[in-house]
Amino acid sequence: MEPILNVKNLTMNFGGLKALDTVNLTVEKGQIAALIGPNGAGKTTFFNCITGIYEPSEGLVEITPPGKPTQKLNGLKTNYVTERGLARTFQNIRLFEGMTVLENVMIGRHCRLKSGIIKAMLRTSSQKDEEKQAVYDSYEILEKIGLDQYVDEMAVNLPYGAQRRLEIARALATDPFLLLLDEPAAGMNPQETKELDELIVWLRDNENVSILLIEHDMKLVMSLSDNIHVVDYGKKIAEGTPEEVKSNPEVIKAYLGDESEDA
Repeated sequence: MEPILNVKNLTMNFGGLKALDTVNLTVEKGQIAALIGPNGAGKTTFFNCITGIYEPSEGLVEITPPGKPTQKLNGLKTNYVTERGLARTFQNIRLFEGMTVLENVMIGRHCRLKSGIIKAMLRTSSQKDEEKQAVYDSYEILEKIGLDQYVDEMAVNLPYGAQRRLEIARALATDPFLLLLDEPAAGMNPQETKELDELIVWLRDNENVSILLIEHDMKLVMSLSDNIHVVDYGKKIAEGTPEEVKSNPEVIKAYLGDESEDA
């Protein structure tokens, strides 16, 4: 297997609070991995550290994009992390509600455009051609995600499940090799969760995107994940396949409880 994300001894201190304590985590190419734990365990802090929102107190974050050399992400701002192929969604939906569905996806696509501010101001022919291509690419992503029927709809008017999918579409527009999903099933009904499950697998199998997700829906986690990482109070306490995690007494007691029996 080829590691595409390698996190070593990641530590994050907020004053006297140690939100992450020497966490190690690897995601392989083509893998769907999950990071689970109770509220306050440090999962979103972990995402924030590897995507440039926080600067880790200690540790190393490295990526190895397919066909490219290993790169260090420590110290990079979020836009540079995105340019290197990591894209994420957020626990709370962060769409541009005053924009259309297509415009939201195009926002993501702009990090791959080559025209600078001068060409954009002058509206050069190359800038216009690139903008047309961005529209085409964005619409194509909406077709793949199943949102093309909403293309001209304002994002705020979409059903909740469709808004969640639109966030994924916008992240895909940045052309990532690794997609980070922060509680993508939060607030979804059973049918929307089933469709999300199918979408994540489809993305892995058809778009060559590896996935690391944070999720509290244990049935979703167990059905999707190739590998699961478990954290508690900022420390990683377990790692393994769904079957290994389900049978780990410490994990059962701390996180899965009775749900492990029907997951």
